[in-house]
Amino acid sequence: MNYTLKIQLAGQKFCDLLTNTLKTQEGYIVAAKPEVKAVTSDKLPKPIIFHDSRLVQKPTPLTALFTLLWIPIGFPLACLRIAAGSLLPMRIVYHAFWALGVRVSVKGSPPPVAKKSIGQSGVLFICSHRTLLDPIFLSAALGRPIPAVTYLRLPPLRVHLPYQNHSPKPRSSQRRTMIKKLLEEGDLAICPEGTTCREPFLLRFSALFAELTDQLVPVAMMNRMSMFHGTTARGWKGMDPFFFFMNPSPAYEVTFLNKLPLELTCSSGKSSHEVANYMQRVIAATLSYECTSFTRKDKYRALAGNDGTVPKKPLLYPDKVMGC
Repeated sequence: MNYTLKIQLAGQKFCDLLTNTLKTQEGYIVAAKPEVKAVTSDKLPKPIIFHDSRLVQKPTPLTALFTLLWIPIGFPLACLRIAAGSLLPMRIVYHAFWALGVRVSVKGSPPPVAKKSIGQSGVLFICSHRTLLDPIFLSAALGRPIPAVTYLRLPPLRVHLPYQNHSPKPRSSQRRTMIKKLLEEGDLAICPEGTTCREPFLLRFSALFAELTDQLVPVAMMNRMSMFHGTTARGWKGMDPFFFFMNPSPAYEVTFLNKLPLELTCSSGKSSHEVANYMQRVIAATLSYECTSFTRKDKYRALAGNDGTVPKKPLLYPDKVMGC
């Protein structure tokens, strides 16, 4: 049975007012049971780059039932996996993850550890950003803890992140000073995208890292999840590691690429933006991803309605707290 919906105008005076703007009558026919199939991602007019949901698959009745039955098992398993990554020495975290069902694949040849005795500075690992756990799996692949520079400013989340998390200061001069100091102490990891992206795309790389050192090693990070996404823009980021490790068998692939040649760095006359764009293209080609010019602000404006910054809390004085 078909239903016909018509738009009609009643009243001569009202019709006279709209004579110049509406002169025809339109009819819409809606089927009782429309046979519409979901369009695949490769047939969409534009690719989907940003989306925000915890579920990886469409919640069909069977999938929803399996997910509900898995949560009582998956959450304790996630806590066990997080405890293993936080409490165990980093040299055995790789094997502990495999024993707990977390598949970690390492490709390429990582650079040797910098020797402070002869004045060598640390290497700056330029990583593609998939989840907040990127530095953990980078450290597990290297067998040693690697400090990371992130935009993370949530103190509760730092409890179950075993790597040293350094949040950049608002001013660029303070950022440069902090990163240079960390590189003098050893290797450092940074994600120039500034935020995560779920789809096979790379966001625009910030050019700040190219101005700080010539010891740049690109690292292509890729993960696979079957039930829950380990990222969110509107939800509480403190649950991101739990949702990732709640997957039955999550996977991470860490690919170490060749160190950036000296002639392609800023010390050889290249601009910082040229270096950043080159690093983006190299990592994208390794992962078979596409490069975009979107930034962190574009993502959060599309998904959360803000620019992704954390407002600074006002200072509370002792005589102004709770009316005292």
